[in-house]
Amino acid sequence: MVTGANGQLAALVLQELADLGVPAVGGTRKPAEGQRRIDFDDPGSLDLTGVSTLVLVSAGYAEDDRVTARHLAALEAARRDGVGHVVYTSLTTAGDHLAFALAHRVTERAIEASGLDWTILRNGLYAELFGALLLWSGTGLESAFGDGALSAVARHDLAAAAAVVAGKPEAHAGRSYDLVGAPITAADVAGRLGVAHRTLGLGEYRDRLLADGGLLPFEPAYLASLATNVRHGLLRGTSGDLADLLGRPITDAVAVAADTAAAMRPDSR
Repeated sequence: MVTGANGQLAALVLQELADLGVPAVGGTRKPAEGQRRIDFDDPGSLDLTGVSTLVLVSAGYAEDDRVTARHLAALEAARRDGVGHVVYTSLTTAGDHLAFALAHRVTERAIEASGLDWTILRNGLYAELFGALLLWSGTGLESAFGDGALSAVARHDLAAAAAVVAGKPEAHAGRSYDLVGAPITAADVAGRLGVAHRTLGLGEYRDRLLADGGLLPFEPAYLASLATNVRHGLLRGTSGDLADLLGRPITDAVAVAADTAAAMRPDSR
C-alpha cells in the first residue's frame, strides 16, 4: 500500500510500481475505485490487513504534533495488522535545520523502534518546489536564496526510487538512503531561462510571506527556514544513493526547476 494516494508523490509511486509489475493499492482519505480509505486523523479507518509492505508517504502540511500523531497511528496499525515492512519518505539528512524536520526525525526513531522491518528514504527537496519559489518580477526572477545552492531532486526520480525499494523491500531492510541530486542555484535556473535573478533580503522575504493570506499559519516559518538554509549552504550536500537505486543518471534538476518557473511566468498563463 502507498498512503496519500491522491498526492503527487504517492500517485507517481503507484504508477512506478505498476510499471514494475508490483501489485499495490493506494490508501487515501477520499478513495477512488480500487483504493482503500486511510485517514490518519481517523484511527478507525486504518485498516492495513493484507498489506505486506507499507509505503508511508509523509503526512505533512500541519503542525508537528499533528503530523507525528498521524505517523504514529499508521505505525501502530501496521504492527497490529501484520505489515512486514515500512518504507518511509523522510527528509534529506542535511535538512535537520529546517523548521519541518522535527516530525520526520521523530517518525524515523519510531519506525526504527517499531520492531518492523523498515527502509527510510531521506528525500531531497523537489526541484519543482525550488522553481515554484522563484518569484517573477518584471522580466526577471527574484528569491531569498542568494548564491546558495540546493541539491534538488525531480519528484518522479524520488517516486521511482521508492518503487524500486518497495518492489524488493528485503534487499533494503534496515537501510537509510540520502536521495539528493547535484546542487543548483537560483542563478542556474534564471540562466537556463535567459533572465536575470535578484536576491531578496531574508527580512523582506519573511514580510512577504506573513502578508500572504493564501498561506497556512505554519507555512511562513517553513518557507523562511528553507530560504535561509539554502542561502547559507546547508542543503548542498550530494550523494550517489539516488542514481544507485535507479540504475541510471538522475534527472536534470535545473531543467525541472526552470520548467516550473517558466510555467508560473505571468505572461505564460
